[in-house]
Amino acid sequence: MSLLAGTLDGLVIRAQSGFLTVRTDAGDYTCRLRGRLKQGEQEGDRVAVGDRVTITPEEDGSGVIEQVHERTAEFSRMRSGIKREFRQILLANPDQIVAVFACAEPSPSLRMLDRFLVIAEKQAVEAVVVANKADLVTPEHAREIFEIYTQLGYPVVYTSAHTGQGVAQLREHLKGKLSALTGPSGVGKSSLLNAIQPDLGLQVRTVSETTSKGRHTTRVRELFPLDVGGYVADTPGIRSLALWDTEPEELDAYFIEMRDLVSDCQFSDCTHTHEPGCAVLAAVDAGEVARERYNSYLRLRFGDDSEEFMDEGEFD
Repeated sequence: MSLLAGTLDGLVIRAQSGFLTVRTDAGDYTCRLRGRLKQGEQEGDRVAVGDRVTITPEEDGSGVIEQVHERTAEFSRMRSGIKREFRQILLANPDQIVAVFACAEPSPSLRMLDRFLVIAEKQAVEAVVVANKADLVTPEHAREIFEIYTQLGYPVVYTSAHTGQGVAQLREHLKGKLSALTGPSGVGKSSLLNAIQPDLGLQVRTVSETTSKGRHTTRVRELFPLDVGGYVADTPGIRSLALWDTEPEELDAYFIEMRDLVSDCQFSDCTHTHEPGCAVLAAVDAGEVARERYNSYLRLRFGDDSEEFMDEGEFD
């Protein structure tokens, strides 16, 4: 119960067409925002799945959201198709970002994975890397692709929804946490959720044979409760991902193998591209920083890897 008389505190577990389902100790309520919360300039979603809110419940099961509590973190992107920048919150207050990439079909885009990891580092939330469809390649090839992230200290879980490999291990990572399950289209996120908990009943679509890009089936933003405790958000199949509210000069702090080297650079404004006395360049040359990760840093900082904020369809 909230400190305010006649109100309840709860968690937003579903958002669709302006209606928000809030789970409270007294049950679920279908809510709308109080009018005063809609006032003023809006740079992003005022309320999102994962938000903690205070509501005034009604007897018919509806309710009004009176307050949106301060977020500890957010998983967001810039929404496409509008003239000004707008931050779409895919999940508020995540405990972790679970980035799912396929070992094959489609081939993994490690540059996109690096972007997810930068977001996790900036938001100060945990990150788990899931290498799905491990049954399509040899174990040696799967490790060859993703071993770099194990070396950096990120948990890497090799899974197959088809064979059940790694499903129990992934379930343990999700246990008791609010997780953003994300990744490109067609990597098998919904199939993994079905393997983790069959009664989720999520629809799955196969990868398009003509484009090698899947079409996501998530039409609403929703949290799915897990039998082991916690919630998982199956976010849209993102084709590409850019970074929200991240200055180029701060990026080196979010590459964990680079951030401790920056203080050893000769120049405080070092871009790590050509400057003499650059500790990062020296580490790349010595093989202490993987060149692939360094190239990801360059593309993110200087825009050589420009990508749009889009997926294969917008939420309703």
